[in-house]
Amino acid sequence: MSLPRLLTSLALTLALTLPTAAEDWPAWRGPTGQGHSAEKDPPVKWSATENVRWKVALPDAGNSTPVVWGDKIFLTQATEKGKKRSLWCLARKDGAKLWEKTVTFDGKETIHQTNTYCAASPATDGERVVVSHGSAGLYCYDFAGKELWKKEYGPCDHIWGSASSPVIHKDLVIHHHGPHETTFLVGLRKTDGTEVWRHDEVGKKPEVYYGAWGTPVVAPVGGAERVLMTWPGAVKAHDPATGKVVWSCRGLEKDKAADRLSYASPLVSPDAVVASAGFGGPSVGVTPAGAGDVTDTHRLWRTPNNPQRIGTGVIVGDHVYVVNEPGVACLALKTGKEVWSQAVPGGCWSSIVHAAGRLYIVGQKGETLVLAAKPELEVVARNALDGATTRASLVPTGGGFLIRTYTHLWYVGPK
Repeated sequence: MSLPRLLTSLALTLALTLPTAAEDWPAWRGPTGQGHSAEKDPPVKWSATENVRWKVALPDAGNSTPVVWGDKIFLTQATEKGKKRSLWCLARKDGAKLWEKTVTFDGKETIHQTNTYCAASPATDGERVVVSHGSAGLYCYDFAGKELWKKEYGPCDHIWGSASSPVIHKDLVIHHHGPHETTFLVGLRKTDGTEVWRHDEVGKKPEVYYGAWGTPVVAPVGGAERVLMTWPGAVKAHDPATGKVVWSCRGLEKDKAADRLSYASPLVSPDAVVASAGFGGPSVGVTPAGAGDVTDTHRLWRTPNNPQRIGTGVIVGDHVYVVNEPGVACLALKTGKEVWSQAVPGGCWSSIVHAAGRLYIVGQKGETLVLAAKPELEVVARNALDGATTRASLVPTGGGFLIRTYTHLWYVGPK
């Protein structure tokens, strides 16, 4: 065999035998916070007995989503009715636990029966992992599990619990502390936790129907990077260097002043930012530019009774796909008008993942609905697991998906 042919043969052998590289999914909703995956051939079919790489039993329920960096998975877990709140590090290849770090919380923190004490997902930059334990504080660890710093901001208490996840952006950790009477967005130096800036928002008592549960999104809009956050009544674009509000758009208010809720994170495209209130409240589409209050100058549309509820959707092309709890709906990005809707068995609390032209939405009974990401409704597949309650979102990695249920962490996909 000639040398060129030998080298070609060796290269082909290596390509076929080396393990598939995992897509890093470093935070809730992935690298951009928008639910878009770069996986080129994600699985379409699986079940509790088909295309299961491994599954690991979990000691208690959880709504948080795992994150992935290289060969490591990071997952939050709460036990003993929230008195113990942990960060787990698992091996991606087989789910084996590499280490666990637990903090104890003896204070009072309200929780709803549908929420858990581990609803926030971790965030990582490949060197450190940041995790929010709600009222128990914000913690940062290195990849060996050594605590680097912590911040205790006091109660994060509401009748429906908390959910917002931290975000790592360049040299900062950006975090929404709330909902509670004390509510704010904060930027911390990721190396040591030093507070760089803080933006205070209006807070309410825990029993009032008022608050935000979404995670901030950092994205380039209007020619500059912005931290986008859906607050009660308005969506705002903050300067990531200072936390100051660059522009805001009203329209997410409901009829009652106290009944202002926002669960989902903003969706961002070059043409529009889409923000939604929860609990059947309004949605708005906004041109991502301007300064100050841009409600009258840049708001594209407002739907008074939107289909969005708990989970966060995705923008693909000229359409936005939102989670409406019974299932998923397709809206025209420029007008907000509904194009189609599709139910998900058991209803849906998770957020949508877009990969390879498909939408993946897991229902509360653990069945994943796979749809074509296009304005014509097309159901590609339905994939059931064991029926356990599922309120976390799917995580694409290494040609498969991580799926967290209330009983197990599953890794599905062809072996």
